[in-house]
Amino acid sequence: MDVTGDETRAAWAVASRKYEDEYAEHLELARTVVLLPAEVEALSEIVAGADVVHPMSGHGLDDIALTRLGARSVLGLDYSEAAVSSAQRRADELGMPCRYTRAAMPASGLDAACADLVYTGKGALIWLADLPAFFAEVHRLLRAGGWFYVYEAHPLVPLWDWHPDEIRVRPDRGYFAPSHVNDSFPANGAVERQHTLAEIVMACRRAGFEIEHLEEHPEPFWRPDGFAAAVWDGRLPNAFSMLARRA
Repeated sequence: MDVTGDETRAAWAVASRKYEDEYAEHLELARTVVLLPAEVEALSEIVAGADVVHPMSGHGLDDIALTRLGARSVLGLDYSEAAVSSAQRRADELGMPCRYTRAAMPASGLDAACADLVYTGKGALIWLADLPAFFAEVHRLLRAGGWFYVYEAHPLVPLWDWHPDEIRVRPDRGYFAPSHVNDSFPANGAVERQHTLAEIVMACRRAGFEIEHLEEHPEPFWRPDGFAAAVWDGRLPNAFSMLARRA
């Protein structure tokens, strides 16, 4: 995670409180949480018996879902100490084989060839200033023939205005801009990095991966409660997923 800016550090100091404030709510969700259907379709055969590393693991609900899908172990990495401690407490309460450590990618601090699958997304790539360094680290962490999977907001999403009745493109942002300031909860004020879809795919390939699957999805992976926007009506891309194998 790129935490070099004062605004980003300050925003995440505030945003990280949600991991403790919403602990009970996330614990209840964790009792039944499963991956998204597209993730299950892509990973059901890969994750069985796998050792998984999850960079930018956040609240850790996806880690519990991965164990339910058959993962032998999941190691979550996150910049936020609040995220790490609350996710560990939750996994321990539920008896799940998930462990957490504080790390800011690409400096994972883990041994080489420690994972069969590196899984990430849902608000992860936007914090990476150096995509090539990230994919190089993912490649290092994977065993021969291992897999990388990401389910993430589509790079076009920063351009969408959340108008309830009409599709609009924000005039203050551009697809090829290097970054923008987040103006919504939970990271209000943090600087998010922008990477085009081509940049993500090519950085993955150049690191030594073979792309097995790439898909764009109309549904966002997150929506504010009680809020609807015209850009979520199925006509525009709001997420993408990619599965790649370590060559």
